[in-house]
Amino acid sequence: MDAAAKRGQQTPRPAESLAELQEAIRRRAEELYELSGRAQGRDVQNWVQAEAEVRREWEERTARKAAIVVKVEGVRYVGEYNVADADGYTPGEFAAGEAIPVRLQGDKMYVKRPNGKELETEIVSRTG
Repeated sequence: MDAAAKRGQQTPRPAESLAELQEAIRRRAEELYELSGRAQGRDVQNWVQAEAEVRREWEERTARKAAIVVKVEGVRYVGEYNVADADGYTPGEFAAGEAIPVRLQGDKMYVKRPNGKELETEIVSRTG
């Protein structure tokens, strides 16, 4: 189950996502046209700029997330992380029940990995 489903959010179907992406690009290109004072002959430039901006935002929002669950002093923490930014972390690096160093800082949880690196997560749940 993915993180969106765990939080009760629906994951958009690919066809809907593509249509939404194209519509967002079209709207942004139109905004750029308006911002340029309706300058003629910039259609391709506006579209390319709009596509780059919207795709970058889209990818950030739809980045694949995963979660790790740890218990610290009787409190169960669920930390979400972006798989692409996990520096090679793979689930299973820790055995269930294994004691692992954890650092909590604000809404972040840093889990010390066996290789000495830290896995940075965003705390999405605290229970206990």
